[in-house]
Amino acid sequence: MPYLKEIQFDWSKVSNKRKHPFDIPGISGLTNITFKSDVTFFVGENGSGKSTLLEAIAHKCGFSSQGGGRNNIFGVDNEGFALEKILTLSWMPKIKGGFFLRAETFFNFAGYLDELAKDNGHDAYMPYGGKSLNEQSHGEAFLTLFMNRFNQKGIYLLDEPEAALSPSKTARLFNIDASVN
Repeated sequence: MPYLKEIQFDWSKVSNKRKHPFDIPGISGLTNITFKSDVTFFVGENGSGKSTLLEAIAHKCGFSSQGGGRNNIFGVDNEGFALEKILTLSWMPKIKGGFFLRAETFFNFAGYLDELAKDNGHDAYMPYGGKSLNEQSHGEAFLTLFMNRFNQKGIYLLDEPEAALSPSKTARLFNIDASVN
C-alpha cells in the first residue's frame, strides 16, 4: 500500500494560469493524482512537467529543493515552487521519513555531506555507506545511496535516478531488496 494516497490540485489559488509552472500542458489539466501502488513512474518528454511535479511534491514533504531528507537543509531553496502551494497531499498513514533524489543536484548533496563530515566526523557518512559519496563514481554513489539510505519507511522521490547508472547498474537498482524492517 502506498503512503501517499492522493494529490489534489487547487487551481482556485492560481491567479495567472499562463505563468510557469501552471502553463505546463502535462500539469495544467490535473485535478488530482491517485496512487494505487507502492511505486509510480512519471513518464514523458522533456519539458512535460515530471521534474517540476516531483520538486513540488518534495518541497511539500519538507525536503530541500536540492535533494536529501528532511534534515538535509543546504543550498538555496527556489522560491519558484508556486506549484507546491496549490497541492494537497493525502497520506495513510502520515510518513515523515524519506528522501528526494534530484540527479542534477546530487553532486551538491554529496558535497553537503562532506561539509557535515568536516564538522561532525565520519558519522555524517554512516547513513550513506560509511564513506564520502564523492569518493565513488557517480553511478556507484547513487547505488550506495539507494542501498544504504532507502531502507526505512518513507516516501522516496527520484528524479532521473538512471542518469548516473550504466545499464547493468540500472538492472542492479531494480534488484535491490527494498523490504523495510
